Amino acid sequence: MSKQRGWSLQTTAKKAGIGINSIYRWNKKMPSTVSLTAVAKVLGVSTDYLLGEDTCLETQDPAIDIADTHVTLQFDGQRISDNDRQALIDFLKFRRFQSLTETTTIPTK
Repeated sequence: MSKQRGWSLQTTAKKAGIGINSIYRWNKKMPSTVSLTAVAKVLGVSTDYLLGEDTCLETQDPAIDIADTHVTLQFDGQRISDNDRQALIDFLKFRRFQSLTETTTIPTK
């Protein structure tokens, strides 16, 4: 799954917020539920798929609401601060408003 996205296992681990060599050890030791869930979320698959218990690759929609403060947002491997999160929300609201006003034409005389 990582290779399909052009990621190394270390990159996948970093995006999941676990130790960069953790995934390599999964061949010898069962991963923790927390690590397995984090990697599954990053890859957009179920934990059952990663464990080989589900052969059907139906990717899950990894969509999240950026306004949800229980979700940690990252960019370039760095955590996005609460101030930057709010700036993103404000920007998206502005863009949404812009697109609405661009599609709404006011008749001219």
